[in-house]
Amino acid sequence: MAKDKKREEEIQVNSQVEDNEMLTEEQQLEILQKYDPESNTRNVKGIFKIIVFVGLLSFSLFQLYTSIGTPYTAYIQRSIHLGFALSLIFILFPAIKKPGVKKDKVPFYDVILSLLAIAVGLYWPLFYGDLIGRVGRVSEMDLFIGIVAILLTLEAARRAVGLPITIISSIFLVYAFFGPYFPGFLAHRGQDIKSIVQLMFYTTDGILGTPISVSATFIFVFLLFGAFLVKTGVGNYFNDLAVVLAGRLTGGPAKVAIFSSALQGTISGSSVANVVGSGSYTIPMMKKLGYRKEFAGGVEAAASTGGQIMPPIMGAAAFLMVEFIGGVRYWDIAKAAAIPALLYFTGIWIMTHFEAKRVGLKGMTEDQMPNRKATLKKIYLLLPILGIILFLLLGVPTMKAALLGIVLTLVVSFFDKSTRLGPKDIIMALVDGARTALAVAAATACAGIIVGVVVKTGLGLSLANGLVSAAGGNILLTLIFTMLAALVLGMGSPTTANYVITSTIAAPAIILLLMGGEMGPDTTIPVVVAISAHLFVFYFGIIADITPPVALAAFAASGISGGDPIKTGVVSAKLAIAAFIIPYMFVFNPAMLMIDSSFLEIIWVVFTAIVGMIAIGAGMIGYWYRKCNWIERIITVGTGLLLIYPETITDIVGLVLFVILWAIQWKSKGNDDKRKVAVAS
Repeated sequence: MAKDKKREEEIQVNSQVEDNEMLTEEQQLEILQKYDPESNTRNVKGIFKIIVFVGLLSFSLFQLYTSIGTPYTAYIQRSIHLGFALSLIFILFPAIKKPGVKKDKVPFYDVILSLLAIAVGLYWPLFYGDLIGRVGRVSEMDLFIGIVAILLTLEAARRAVGLPITIISSIFLVYAFFGPYFPGFLAHRGQDIKSIVQLMFYTTDGILGTPISVSATFIFVFLLFGAFLVKTGVGNYFNDLAVVLAGRLTGGPAKVAIFSSALQGTISGSSVANVVGSGSYTIPMMKKLGYRKEFAGGVEAAASTGGQIMPPIMGAAAFLMVEFIGGVRYWDIAKAAAIPALLYFTGIWIMTHFEAKRVGLKGMTEDQMPNRKATLKKIYLLLPILGIILFLLLGVPTMKAALLGIVLTLVVSFFDKSTRLGPKDIIMALVDGARTALAVAAATACAGIIVGVVVKTGLGLSLANGLVSAAGGNILLTLIFTMLAALVLGMGSPTTANYVITSTIAAPAIILLLMGGEMGPDTTIPVVVAISAHLFVFYFGIIADITPPVALAAFAASGISGGDPIKTGVVSAKLAIAAFIIPYMFVFNPAMLMIDSSFLEIIWVVFTAIVGMIAIGAGMIGYWYRKCNWIERIITVGTGLLLIYPETITDIVGLVLFVILWAIQWKSKGNDDKRKVAVAS
C-alpha cells in the first residue's frame, strides 16, 4: 500500500501538463532540476551573481583564447580549466538539494571551497618551473594541494553530476591504496598516499589526464557552438520544421517528436535537457491526438536519448573516444555512427507509425500547422550544422571546425532581424556555454581518477582477461556482459564516466576476442575493430537513460506527460529496441560503420536492417496492416532478427519469411477494419 501511495504521489508530482497545454519555462526548469543534476543550481543574487557572470564569461574567453592557438602547456591549460570549473561549481551548485528550499544564498563554506579551487587551479601556472624541476618528487605543499584537488574534484562531481560517479571514483582510489589485500587477479602491489597524489595531480594520467584534456578543448568549443545556435532560436525552429515535414503524416506529433529530437541532439548533449526542450512541445500534441500518456512520454524519451548518437555533434563521450582509440579523427567516429543512428531513429519511427495505425490516429490538421512558407524561409538556420559537417568532411581539425561553426552562426544570424545576435546575445551565449561545460569538466576530472588508477595498477588488462575468462572466450557472452555492465553503470552515472569505465575495462576484452584472442604490446589494432568495440560501450551507456528501473530521460518525459514513470521507461525501452540490437550488428558485421566496406556492402546491410526493423516493429507493437496475434508477433520478431543478423543465409531466409508475412497481412487487412482498437485514453 505504501508503495502504491508513493507511486500515486510521484505521478501527481510529475503531472505538469493539463488540458494538453505546453509547459511554462518555470515548469520546464522544475522538471530539469528534478531529473538533471546539471540543472539543479542556485539562483544567486547580488555580488555572487556578478561573480558568477564574470567567472563564466572569463572561462569562455580563456577557452576561446587557448583554442585559437596553444599558448600554454598541457598542465597549465588543464589546471586553469579545472580551477574555473570547480570554483564556479561550488558557488552555483548547493551541497544539499532539498526540493522547495530556496537556493539563492551561498554559505560561507562554499566560498571557502571556491577559493581553494582557485588556489588549486593556479598552483601549476604559478609554480610550473619548480614542479617540473622536481618531477617524481612531491613536497609537503604539493601533497597538500594534491589532496585538496582530489577532494574538491570528488565533491564537485557529486554536486554537478551525481553521487554515483563520486562513489565509483572513490572505490578506485581505495583500490589503488589497498591493492595487496584484493583477491586473485585483482591484487597489485598497492600505492602509498604520495604516489597516488602524484599520479592524480602531478602527471597527465590522472585528474589532468586525457578526459579533462578533451573537455578543455573539443567539448568546450562544441558546447559554445551549441549555445550560439540556441541564441539564434534554432531550438524552436527545429520544432516548427519537424511539424512542417512530419505533422500531417499518420500519428504526426509522434513523428514530429522523433524528427525534432534528432535535430535537438545536435545542440544538446543531455538526454534529459533534450526531453524537456522538445518534449514540452511535442508531448502535449501527442496526447491531444490520442496517444496514451506513457506512449507519448516514451516516444519523446527514446528519441531524445538518441540525440547523443546523432552526428555531426554527438555526446561528449564521442570526443573522448577520439583520444582513447588514438590515430582517428572525430569525423571517423561521426561517420561510423551515422548509419547506426539512422537505423535507431528509423526503428522508433516505424513503431510509432504502427502504433498510430493500431489505434487509428491521424496526422495534424492544417490549422495546427505552422506557416510553411515562413518556416522554410528560415532554413538558413541549419547552415552552421551543415557547415560543421562540410568542415569535418574536408579534413578541417575538429576544434577549428567548431570555431568556424561559431563564426558561421554569427554570420547566419544576420540573415533576419528576428535571429540577429547583438553584443548582449553574444555575451550571454559565452556565459551559457561555460555554464553547460561545468558538469562536463567535473565529470571528466573525476573520470581521470578512474583512468589513472586503471593505468597505474593494470586493472584494465586484468579485468579484460577476467571478463573473457568468465565468458569462456565467447564473443557473444562477452558482449552481453559488457552491455549489462554499461546499463547498470549508466543508471546513475553520466555517459562520459560510463564510457571511461567501460572503455578501459570492457572494450579491451571485446577487442581481444575480435583479434582472435592474441594480442601483444606491439599489436596494431585495426581501426574498424577499435571503433566497433568503443561504439558498443558508448551506445549502451547512453540508452541507460531509458532503461528501467532508473531511466532519467523517461522519468523527465513522464513529468511532462503525467504518465507513470516506470511504464514510460518500459515503453521508451521498447521503442528503442533497435539500440539493443544495432551494436551487436556492427560488432559482428562492421560494414554499417562505413569503414573498409564497399558501397554495395553498405547498401545491402542497411536495406536488410531496415526491413528487419519493420518486422520487429510490427511484432513489438502487434500491428502491421492489421492486428497481429501472438504467434504472428513471435514469428515477425524472429524474422526481423534473422534479417538483422549479418549472414547471407539468414538474410535470404529472413527476406523469404518477410515477403510471406507481408502477403498474408496485405491480403487479410480488410478483415480487421471492424475490429480496430479504440483510441487509448
